[in-house]
Amino acid sequence: MYILGISAFYHDSAAALLKDGVIVAAAQEERFTRIKHDPDFPINAINYCLSAANITPAELDYIGFYEKPFVKFERILDSHLAAFPKSYISFLMATPLWLKEKLWIPSLISKKLNYEGEVLMIEHHLSHAGSSFLVSPFKESAILTIDGVGEWSTAAYGVGKENKIELLQEMRFPHSLGLLYSAFTYYLGFKVNSAEYKVMGLAPYGEPVFYDLIMKELVDLKDDGSFKLNMQYFSYDYGLKMTSSRFDKLFSSPRRAPESEIKKIHQDVASSLQKVTEEIVLGMANHLYKETGLKNLCLAGGVALNCLANSRILKETQFKKLFIQPGSSDAGGAVGVAAYIYYTLLNNQRNYVWKNAYLGPEYSADQIRDFLHQGKIPHREYDRQELLKVTARLLAEQNIIGWFQGRMEFGPRSLGNRSILADPRKAENKDKVNQKVKYRESFRPFAPSVIWEKSKDYFEIDRESPFMLLTFKVKSKEIPAVTHVDGTSRLQTVKREENELFYDLLSEFYSLTGCPALLNTSFNLRGEPIVCNPEEAYLSFMRSGMDYLILGNFVLDKKEMTPLREEFSYEKLFAQD
Repeated sequence: MYILGISAFYHDSAAALLKDGVIVAAAQEERFTRIKHDPDFPINAINYCLSAANITPAELDYIGFYEKPFVKFERILDSHLAAFPKSYISFLMATPLWLKEKLWIPSLISKKLNYEGEVLMIEHHLSHAGSSFLVSPFKESAILTIDGVGEWSTAAYGVGKENKIELLQEMRFPHSLGLLYSAFTYYLGFKVNSAEYKVMGLAPYGEPVFYDLIMKELVDLKDDGSFKLNMQYFSYDYGLKMTSSRFDKLFSSPRRAPESEIKKIHQDVASSLQKVTEEIVLGMANHLYKETGLKNLCLAGGVALNCLANSRILKETQFKKLFIQPGSSDAGGAVGVAAYIYYTLLNNQRNYVWKNAYLGPEYSADQIRDFLHQGKIPHREYDRQELLKVTARLLAEQNIIGWFQGRMEFGPRSLGNRSILADPRKAENKDKVNQKVKYRESFRPFAPSVIWEKSKDYFEIDRESPFMLLTFKVKSKEIPAVTHVDGTSRLQTVKREENELFYDLLSEFYSLTGCPALLNTSFNLRGEPIVCNPEEAYLSFMRSGMDYLILGNFVLDKKEMTPLREEFSYEKLFAQD
């Protein structure tokens, strides 16, 4: 049985295909259109999923959509009417697209795919819940979903048992932890629904001096973790901006202009916001444990990408085990609705645990060879073992390497198949990769990938972290390029059964240097989605300070390349991130 899940029309549109309950393909639309966080209908991602299974739309048994558009439109209408006339411009901009396209999901899907079967739609936060619990290793678990907003819900908690999910309580718009974080992201001069992770990375540089002010003026936090926002300081419920003029006055400073200098106040605001976020998440988690008594927790929604908050759940609550899937933002809703249809609505026994993120397109040696030959691109081809030795040596010699292998990852993290790699032992590699390769802000940290069996030698770690969604204290001083200013790392633990080639590369580097870890960042330039195909990898390589590109078993040396015939500027080529 084939079930296609679709998420679209807010941010991070995606498609996922399940065969008999097993995810066989999943991808975000941005990887194909090259528009970061592309919200449009994911026709390219859908076509990829179908081609990966070698089926046509007629062979699909069901298609699921990750939320209920009419309920969401009801919220938009109610919110704009309540704020009228302030909401007039926002209403005029939003309504035509809803009336033209977003409300008519079944007919849109039928038209786009020439599909005549049934289209099922479930609530947004139920999709989030399904994307985590139904593909988790737990037979029974508490469930917590936190994001910006779905239809009305902004957070929900419940219980999953076998193939059933029951959501017991919710928070509703406009009171939202995700939107609170986005409002501060906006105030700090970063892009909403895109750069929230920058705020998290900036936070350790500051002090939470505004924590009490935020909790006094902006957030009314209850004992159960729920809260009310003082909406006098926000405008996202009716306007085109996230915050009102009162917000600027509260912090005695105007909104930071994008790309301008980051000052101490911005660091402190980020630190204060991060502390508020962690305290709210802890409050929700503690209340959920009191209500359920369960030791397992499944987390989903965009806020589940906040690895600092995730880690505090494990350290400071009674939950013993935590599962978060790699695409926990709206993209993961595509998996969630498909899993909910198969396991819950159709009452099938659960038979699958989501263990790795390698669900996207892959390219054969012949395809890569053809690309290189057609472009007359100089290269060397190696067998597998020699490739590993050459790559490890190049890394040890302080080269920055683009690493393009196997199936592309699903979710925002590069986990060893679409990665930029460097030696973590040299502190200067952090600045080199930030400035000369990624063209991004100097405060941004990098994550390490480490052999699972060696991880305890370098980190205070007590569990696997396959998706880079947890932080741990760094024990070793040997890896400064991946140690953040607060002494932590957001790391990926690598087991051979999940990514054999990447594990073997780490092992080869360990044999050569005594270090079992590599600096691993996403294979993209600032503002660009992670590369999908060999041509995109080559262009990113040529437009940046990477020294070598490894496409499958083919090695490209920058010194042998003919420069591109273009005047490259990432600011002009890619949208602000």
